[in-house]
Amino acid sequence: MVKIMNEILEQISKIGIVPVIALDNSEDAAPLAKALCAGGLPCAEVTFRTAAAENSIRIMAEEFPEMLVGAGTVLTTEQVDRAIGAGAKFIVSPGFNPKIVKYCVDKGITIVPGCANPSDIEQAIEQGLEVVKFFPAEACGGLNMIKAMAAPYSNMKFMPTGGIGPANLTTYLDFRKIIACGGSWMVSNDLIRSKNFAEITALTKQAVSSMLGFKLAHVGINMESEAEADSLADTFEQIFDFKKDPKTSSIFAGTGFEIMKSPYLGAKGHIAIATNYIERAIYHLEMRGFQVDMPTAKYDAAQQLKAVYLKGNYGGFALHLVQK
Repeated sequence: MVKIMNEILEQISKIGIVPVIALDNSEDAAPLAKALCAGGLPCAEVTFRTAAAENSIRIMAEEFPEMLVGAGTVLTTEQVDRAIGAGAKFIVSPGFNPKIVKYCVDKGITIVPGCANPSDIEQAIEQGLEVVKFFPAEACGGLNMIKAMAAPYSNMKFMPTGGIGPANLTTYLDFRKIIACGGSWMVSNDLIRSKNFAEITALTKQAVSSMLGFKLAHVGINMESEAEADSLADTFEQIFDFKKDPKTSSIFAGTGFEIMKSPYLGAKGHIAIATNYIERAIYHLEMRGFQVDMPTAKYDAAQQLKAVYLKGNYGGFALHLVQK
């Protein structure tokens, strides 16, 4: 996952998806915030395209302090003041307005301005920004355009919005210079106007599930000795043609079984669950009340987290997250 300094941007990066919301009625703010939190996305970019925006931000920020609420489509410094006064933690603008950006930077306000070309990005760099919005993403060339622009600006990160949905979400997030994607497919105007908050929760859960992409990777079996592990691996190879693959502390039988040469975590062994983005998975699992045992973490040569255990036992097994 990308490493950034700003705490608000780092939290957005861990959340992974920023719901972009347009509210015509501030009475919908609280039930909508509740639906998003229940679905696993405690974040919202409330656009200033409607008269209800300021009060909606205030309601969300006050009634759901666990949420990271920002203001979008901010076009004036007066709107910046109103949004921050209402409780917004970050500002998003559709384009790069030097006046608004400098105003926010001077006040220490996190701003993610829209940038669609290299000239915009160079202005953002001049202002000391580390993340910009790429908008409208699909209409401006999508991921290929982001990759092309990112090449000469190695320290710049992106938050694309516009035309992103379930079909292409992970395609964008797989590019390490993208911290998160903005989208409105789980909070469409029709769903909000019909007050179908249950469907918003369901679509939000689907979005998080699609992003994290949890999948069974393998089952670890604790054995008492290397000889026992080797014998069991031979047996699996004879029965199922699962090729034996010896490792330092275990022997794999195919890709589905890791047979431990000596007992490790878990009374019976462990279950490895692969995920698209392990650091985002940790953030979302901790929101669900599960704890990660960081002393068990393993890193690759680039010091990127590649595996970690959860605390506790589940049916006699430890749970093990692995990066796909």
